[in-house]
Parts: sequence; structure tokens; C-alpha cells
Amino acid sequence: MTAAARPVPTADVVIVNWNTGRYLRDCVRSIAGTDRSQLRVARIVVVDNASTDGSLTDLSSAGVELEVVRNARNRGFAAACNQGAARGHGDYVLFLNPDTRLCPDTLSVVGRLLRSPAADGFGIFGALMVDEDGRPLISCSRFPSLRMYVGKLTGLDRLMPALFPPQHLGAREMTRSGAVDQVIGAFFLVRRPLFRQLGGFDERYFLYLEEVDFARRARLAGWPSYFVGQARVHHAENVSSRQLGAWRHYLMLCSRTRYAFRHWSVPRAWLLTALTLTIEPVARLAAAAVRGQWAELRATPAVYRQFLRWLRTSRPIARD
Repeated sequence: MTAAARPVPTADVVIVNWNTGRYLRDCVRSIAGTDRSQLRVARIVVVDNASTDGSLTDLSSAGVELEVVRNARNRGFAAACNQGAARGHGDYVLFLNPDTRLCPDTLSVVGRLLRSPAADGFGIFGALMVDEDGRPLISCSRFPSLRMYVGKLTGLDRLMPALFPPQHLGAREMTRSGAVDQVIGAFFLVRRPLFRQLGGFDERYFLYLEEVDFARRARLAGWPSYFVGQARVHHAENVSSRQLGAWRHYLMLCSRTRYAFRHWSVPRAWLLTALTLTIEPVARLAAAAVRGQWAELRATPAVYRQFLRWLRTSRPIARD
């Protein structure tokens, strides 16, 4: 069936917000302003995780239904995404970070792909993240491996990149559209039947790697991810998470440990855990001292003590 013969698909847009200020308003306006002729936006659902900065005021989505869900507490990113997805019925669910802005043709480019045979067999679609000057940012990645993390922890990824490859694809690796391990969660378009089949995001990930885990499970279920290089999205990056300071590293430690025990062999997962508790804190303290980052020096021991308490009580070793 040709693209012209295929019906125009619909998507529900889910945005999880936590104190992103004007970025959220700009994001919603960009959805209203993009060409939706090839991919209709059924509704926008903003799930707010107990923001206190007034970022929900003056939201305008001309021509698109907008629903705001207010959580009394911060439920975490994965849980809020599932909460928003449950409010719609479109063919696709587009998870969009509040610090992104769609370009006028973003959805039309993606929509044309979805209506073509090239999209058949793929379950997740992502776009090219760019900065304000149009330069490529992190857009897709390889599935994490022990070798990647060892390279990061020891600095060997900079000395021997061939042996310790980076997790994120570089600009030269993103010159063509096609299959990738995973696209980043800033623009994460999923077929709704697949999202339901996999039970949504794993809510045990409070922040970080929830989309990596989902993409891995989707690949195992026969639905790989596709990078749409011609679809551009402006991304400010880390507007919410940088407000956490050093504690965002704690959340990353928890998420990557959970991912390792879920998707790697148990010996590899335990080896990563051992490196996390020995080599990594020493390396981070040394780097902070060299750079004169005194706040980081003070916070790092507390972060790893909290991670050790989490490791003892959360049972990340448990497998599904």
C-alpha cells in the first residue's frame, strides 16, 4: 500500500513537567504550530509532577485539545509517562520532553515515514535533536554494556575508544535515517499497541534509562527502533534534572544498576556494582578536586552512601 493510500495516523502527545518554566509553554506552542497534516495530534496531555514554579500557567495549544494532570507529589518520570499515555487512544503515543520545541515540519516528516513501507516492522521512532544553532545533539544510543561503563568509569573510553565505545552515537553516525538500538526519550514515538503489550515504562525507574529499558524490551519483542534523521527537534537538555544537583547522579546509579540486573548476566551486573562502589567514587572525587568543584566534593560521599542503602533495600537483582 502506498503512503497516499494509508490513513493519516493519530498521536497523543505526553509531556511530563517538573519546574520547567517557560520551556513547557514554548514546547506546547510548538506542537500547535507544527504541520500536523501527516500525523494528527489527537490531544496533548501534560502530567505535572508537583511543580512549584508556576510553569502550568498560560499554556496555549491553539487547535489542539490540551489536558493537564496535576500530581500532588513527584511520581517519577516513568510513572507520569504511563499516567499520561492512559489518557489517550491515538495510534501512537509521543513522549516529548518539556525542554524541546518541534520545528514546523517535524511531525509532517515523521508522519510521511509512518505512512510508508519503511516504517513497517519498527515500533519506536525518534528525531534528530539540535541546539539553537542547528548543531546535532545526542539523539540515539547503543544499548549500555559493561564495556561502555568500564570505559566511562576508568577514562579508558577516551584513551581507547575502539575497545571502549561510547554509548551515544556521534554526529557522523547520525547522517542517515535507519534502525538504531534506541532513540532518546526527549522525542519518543511509540506504537500504542506495542506500548500496551509491554505494559508501558517500568515505573521502578524513577528517572533515567526508562526509555532504554523499554527499547530493549521492544527489540526483544521484535519491534526495533528507527531514527528519523530528517525530523529536527530543538532540545535545551536537562532543564529539569539539573535542578537536582549531585543527586541526579544518585538516580542514574540506581537506574543503571536496575538495568544491568534486568538485562545482563548476573556476574556482569555484580561487576558493574562493584566498580560503582569502588573505582567510580574515587574517580569522581579526584576529578572534582582537580576542577575545584567543592560542592561536588561534599555531596559525592553522601550520594554513594545513599546508593548503597538503596542497593540493600530495593532488590534490583530481582528479575521479571
